[in-house]
Amino acid sequence: MSRIHPTYQNRSHDDKLTLKERSEEDTDQLQLQLVRPSVLTVWKRSSMTFQGTDGFTVFDQHGRLAFRVDNYSRKSSCNIIKGGRLVLMDGDGTALLTLKPQVLSMQYQWNAYSGEDKTGKRVTSTTSKTPDFRIEGCFRRRNCKIIKSSSGEMVARIARKRVNNRRILLGDDVFSLAVQPGFDPQLIMAFVIILDRICVLLQEKSHLGRGFLFFVFLF
Repeated sequence: MSRIHPTYQNRSHDDKLTLKERSEEDTDQLQLQLVRPSVLTVWKRSSMTFQGTDGFTVFDQHGRLAFRVDNYSRKSSCNIIKGGRLVLMDGDGTALLTLKPQVLSMQYQWNAYSGEDKTGKRVTSTTSKTPDFRIEGCFRRRNCKIIKSSSGEMVARIARKRVNNRRILLGDDVFSLAVQPGFDPQLIMAFVIILDRICVLLQEKSHLGRGFLFFVFLF
């Protein structure tokens, strides 16, 4: 069975590094991160294994747990329509963003709040008339880009996950998310979660075409 995320193969070497070498290596890695995309592996499966849970498990390029979403069911989209919320957490389970749809919204509008408290500071909203970001391509087929509207700059790319960088593709439940330097991976991951929820709702209503644009608005 193939791994869905990279394996960090230098653990024995890493354990032997001196403090000075660790510091130099951390500095080098930080410099590389400033010029290279942050590549995440997204698995549409909860990190919790007991029955009835659903969500996302997200790994970084070293195979470490970066983000997770637990305890919601894709089979119950009516709960989302009625105002259900989703909580994006880091690998340790700390709440980063709470995503909440606007009740009775005909345009699938969502808000994001810092942390787990829905009454906290709002981070994003979909009520502005002018989009800061847009999506080009088909999220359902795992082939799309998040674009900055003002400049046309690519913010992130979603693509099918390949086995060991070969031609063999994994299923739709595992895909790659490459976030360009200068953009917040947790905010982009929140966009992906919302996209997934919208796709589920549209599929249930039989309105999902071969491709679509999705706009994300910021205050």
